[in-house]
Amino acid sequence: MSTMQINSRLRRIHAGWYVGAFVLVLGIVAPVLYSTGAYDSWRNGHSLDQACDGTLAQGGLDAALGSSNLRAGSLDSGGDYLAQCSVKTTESGVRGGTLQIKLRWSSDTPPSDTLARYDSDTDGVEGQAAPLGNGWPGVVIAQGFPQVMVALDCQNQRSKALVAYGDLHASNNGPALTGLGRVITETAQKAAAKYGCRARAGKQLTQVSAPTLGKPLTVKPLAQAQGSCAALREPASTAAESGTPSIMEYPADTQAPQVNCYLVTPAKKPGYGLYAYYGAAAKDFLASEGRNLKEGYGPTHKDNDYSWATAKCPQSTQPAVFVLYRLYDRDTDTYPVRHYSAQFATSAVKAFADHEAKQRGCTDVQMASQP
Repeated sequence: MSTMQINSRLRRIHAGWYVGAFVLVLGIVAPVLYSTGAYDSWRNGHSLDQACDGTLAQGGLDAALGSSNLRAGSLDSGGDYLAQCSVKTTESGVRGGTLQIKLRWSSDTPPSDTLARYDSDTDGVEGQAAPLGNGWPGVVIAQGFPQVMVALDCQNQRSKALVAYGDLHASNNGPALTGLGRVITETAQKAAAKYGCRARAGKQLTQVSAPTLGKPLTVKPLAQAQGSCAALREPASTAAESGTPSIMEYPADTQAPQVNCYLVTPAKKPGYGLYAYYGAAAKDFLASEGRNLKEGYGPTHKDNDYSWATAKCPQSTQPAVFVLYRLYDRDTDTYPVRHYSAQFATSAVKAFADHEAKQRGCTDVQMASQP
């Protein structure tokens, strides 16, 4: 047997040894990985890294879901969203929870599930949204489970914004809401960078609170308005004559895509609701309610119990929208303001729109004609 043949045979023997050794090691290591949970931990971490097209921010996930044992999965977007994903706790029982994240461009047709909340604008304070704060153009909505919505206007493409939604199906305590806010704001920031949207971000959120308006302790005299109702402080006597001498308001926030002010009756019932919508929120609001506004449909059928205006704003090509509705109270099945005053509604929404426009550098406030 030649030397070359011997070497070839030895190489085959060594290769067999290597394969055998690898199989043996794998047979030993694999059960260890499974039994110690190392494989599950790697798989779960990998799923989080890949979630939402790799844009999922993980900084607030543990706080949002109350657990560090998390796994991400995909959602069927059906073409409605740029990306979407869900994150679940791996525990069962009371600690279980789910966070759903959805991303889209404001220039695309809004999915119907993002418009449903605007139907509640005439139902007491159900349409309220609390500002996120810290310079973020976002709000917290609490119709059922809490939702955070963030709309980052693209400075290099003024006709569009990167919109992110987060729905938390779990505990909605303070730490969970703050975690939710962090996940959605930071995911929106990552997604904007990934998809070429140059946007201005806020600072890291350290405290996020749920919408609170509607509770008796949130009512105060209109003369004390300093936040979202400040525009109506001067004509306070007119508001009182219209049956709403008090208010419920949020702190002023010139970044929030939605602003709320509620005028309240002596019985502490919200009688009028004032809403301002900007950018992506304005576009979605009009997609949901624009036809009703133009055709004369207010809270109940064709009643015209509303007034609205628009303005041009520098942040977006989408005009801002300002609306006043007479509100309905489902608890009593009545209108807290029994007699609607069109004159008061027009003057109130004009004052509200002028004040908001001044705060944000918007111009050309125009009252919309009523049908």
